Amino acid sequence: MMKIINMSELDEAQLHQAAEILTDTLNIGYPTFKDAMEEVREHLVPDNTLLAVVEGAAVMGWGGILAPEYDGNVFELHPLVVREDRQGEGIGGALVEALEGAAREQGGLTIWLGADDESEAGETSLAGVDLYDDLPAKLAEFDPGTHQSGFYFKLGYKIIGVLPDANGRGRPDIFFGKRL
Repeated sequence: MMKIINMSELDEAQLHQAAEILTDTLNIGYPTFKDAMEEVREHLVPDNTLLAVVEGAAVMGWGGILAPEYDGNVFELHPLVVREDRQGEGIGGALVEALEGAAREQGGLTIWLGADDESEAGETSLAGVDLYDDLPAKLAEFDPGTHQSGFYFKLGYKIIGVLPDANGRGRPDIFFGKRL
């Protein structure tokens, strides 16, 4: 039976599982287990809310909302990862729903996230193009392709900004937000 728990309740082996999921699913940002473990430890502090989906002793996925900004009105969703062999089962959606609930309970009005389109080939219609040339038109015709933005659209998130060339020429960071 799966349940969502606070990551502060995880034992060391489960924290290692969480780091492995991060490396396996976001290996551009966290190429080594050491990088992923540092990310877990850095965010596992009282100001942040980190939740994990566990099945027995196994971690299926995890995510967090970072300490609130803008006088407590805005929370950043970071990170959100689900084991590759368990994606498409609703785990990510359940985590996002629980994290949004936690943000609301803390007085949040908005939740946002950044989703890099950083692969060499690009995943969205915003990759490999000059975003300084008529960005509104490019956003109006946005195609998520294989990018996680399709997942966030299904959960009610909207594009609220784009940072061109954030990850190199033609590789933007796309910002999504949702009113809580």
